[in-house]
Amino acid sequence: MQRIEILRLIYSDVEDDIVVTIMGAVAAELYSIGHRRNFFYLQHAMGLASSMGLGLALARPDKRVVVFDGDGSLLMNLGTLSTLAWYAPNNMIHVVFDNQSLLSVGGFPTATSAVSDLAGIAQKSGIKHAVTARTVDEFATAWRAARERKELSFVVAKVDAIGPKAFHMDLSLLENRFQFQRWLCEKE
Repeated sequence: MQRIEILRLIYSDVEDDIVVTIMGAVAAELYSIGHRRNFFYLQHAMGLASSMGLGLALARPDKRVVVFDGDGSLLMNLGTLSTLAWYAPNNMIHVVFDNQSLLSVGGFPTATSAVSDLAGIAQKSGIKHAVTARTVDEFATAWRAARERKELSFVVAKVDAIGPKAFHMDLSLLENRFQFQRWLCEKE
């Protein structure tokens, strides 16, 4: 399955959610579908999408927070899983696109290309609802369950190591920050 398929599938679902994405291919593909002011693209902050999402989920318990992460990014900050489990915000869904590589920085293999199982690590860290999806249908089922559940959910989407043709975004980092901040204030 391809990451862009998943993003298109759930795009309408996240219209009113707080959305945090990691840098690179995930951000570029979500942006290519259509930017919204509730999307915060963490460009130049590899490994911190889950931490940012946790802070937002705790600060805004009235809003659902969706984090779009990558396997390489999560592996850079693996301790975040035990922190997420500790706080267990009931309004957060953490989606990890696992293409088994650091695609955005050259395609080097990650530990998930060998033996590491991110959903298993999440479960052992204390996240009760952690699953891996290998097909679009499996992901759709896991996504629906996560949205219905009022507990922290963690979904690993095993995707092909295919990125966008271009990583260009004409939205500056500061403008993204200001738009996102204004949107959050309007939704209080």
